[in-house]
Parts: sequence; C-alpha cells; structure tokens
Amino acid sequence: MTFGFLRPVVSFAALVAATAAQARDVTVTVTDAQGRPVENAVVLVDGPGAPAASAGRFRVDQKDMAFHPDVLVVPVGSRIDFTNLDPVRHHVYSFSPGNKFELKLFGEGEARSVVLGKAGVVAVGCNIHDTMQAFIHVVDTPYAGRSGSNGRVVLKAVPASARTVRVWHPRLRAPGNELKVSIDPGRDVALPVTVKLRRPPPAHHAY
Repeated sequence: MTFGFLRPVVSFAALVAATAAQARDVTVTVTDAQGRPVENAVVLVDGPGAPAASAGRFRVDQKDMAFHPDVLVVPVGSRIDFTNLDPVRHHVYSFSPGNKFELKLFGEGEARSVVLGKAGVVAVGCNIHDTMQAFIHVVDTPYAGRSGSNGRVVLKAVPASARTVRVWHPRLRAPGNELKVSIDPGRDVALPVTVKLRRPPPAHHAY
C-alpha cells in the first residue's frame, strides 16, 4: 500500500517538472540605430496550440487632437471604447481588412465603441483630422505585449517549441512594419533587437 500511495505522487512531480521544462520567459529589448529604447513596439510569439487570451474591454481617448494610447495590443474579440475629450467632434474609422468600422461624428464627453474580431493590425484615423492616427494590434496569442519607455517586453511561460519572435512598430523600416527574429530552444531568452525607424509624422494640436 505504501508503494501504491507514492507512485501517483512521483508521477505528479514528474508532470510538473516536464511542464516547467516546456516553457520559458522571453525578454525582448527593442532599440533604434542609435541605441535608444523604442517605445510602442509590439512583440509577440505565435504559441503552437496555445489558447488565445480572453477578450476584454479597452479605452482609447481622443485628446489634444491625438489618440491615447496611439498603439494598443488587445486579444481578438475585444471591445474598444473611443472617448472624445476634445472640444471638437471626431469621426473615427478604420479601413483595415476584417476590422473595418466607422464611428460617425461624436462630441466632447461622448464615446463610441467597436468590437475587433480578427487578428491583425488595425490602422485607426479621424475623418476630420488627418494627422490623428493610432494602431490597434489584435492578437490571437497570449504571448504578446507592447514596449514601454525602456523598450522592453517580457513574455511569460512561452512554449519551448516556439522558434520565432515578431517585432512590429508603426514606423519600422521593414515589409509590413515587422521583423521576425529566431530564438533558440532551451532556457529563458534575453533578446536584444535593433530596428530602423522612419521619421515620425508632424504633430498637429490646433482645434
């Protein structure tokens, strides 16, 4: 009876160890050609067989004639609330395939929402103010994030079978604004990525 009790415990411990060995953390630090951290870079790994992150609700403000944030990462099926904090009306839209929408004129203090149901990059603009632009990266993987002011993204428990990291930025000089970087199997990964960026468009704050 003693052996009959111990055997499942040993099997469970082996299962935990095997599961831990099949995942690792991937830390990506994105810098530009001058070595400066790149903010708003989207980093993602397509995890084989991994369940997609749960859809949520997110907010994008229109303030000072700009979108805040101007880059956002959301799971497929998420609802985005566009809230106007400017003393003028906005007309928010996207022509991106699979996620086309149009939120007609709404004024200060008003909000409109849309559900984004297909993975991909959604370019968002204002039909009245051409300089306003934002990008919503809709993802079907739980292994995705956006870099902060330090240029860093940490993806937790990435499957060891994953071999490619994708780095996207709206001004990245590459096809589709995206680079693909190979990662080796094994332990945790610390990956520096240097990117070349196009110049930012001129800002416009006049009402």
